[in-house]
Amino acid sequence: MRALVAFFSASGVTAALADRLAKAIEAPVYEIRPAVAYTEADLNWRDKQSRSTLEMQDKSSRPALADTDAPVSDADVVFVGYPVWWYREPSIVDSFLEAYDFSGRTIVLFATSGSSQIGEEAPARAAEITGAEVRPGKRFPANASADELRTWAEQYLG
Repeated sequence: MRALVAFFSASGVTAALADRLAKAIEAPVYEIRPAVAYTEADLNWRDKQSRSTLEMQDKSSRPALADTDAPVSDADVVFVGYPVWWYREPSIVDSFLEAYDFSGRTIVLFATSGSSQIGEEAPARAAEITGAEVRPGKRFPANASADELRTWAEQYLG
């Protein structure tokens, strides 16, 4: 099966994990980027008026993407990674999921977080948005090894 590793990362933690996963399964990697990059102030979760806080409070928020060049049509399985924000996926991930046709593909979610679990909301929302087969996701610590990532991913790659 052909795979793609797509990810959003605000601080670099998810980017490093996505890169390790992509190398471990020999898949291309694609960064989900907002049209307007997040600043440190935008990511201040303690500020009730910060951009990320406002986006996460509005579940219909869909920040604009920098591009729609992900090679989704070349993949059978799309691994989508993100940091857990406010106990769910960042709104930019929903923007990504809405931007492509995932018909006939499998989406596998993975997340990074110091303590929050991936939860059940993200897979349900991803299935609703895409109509694709969405597999249960998994949260990984930032230091997950390439072997651990490969072993996990192989169950979806046949």
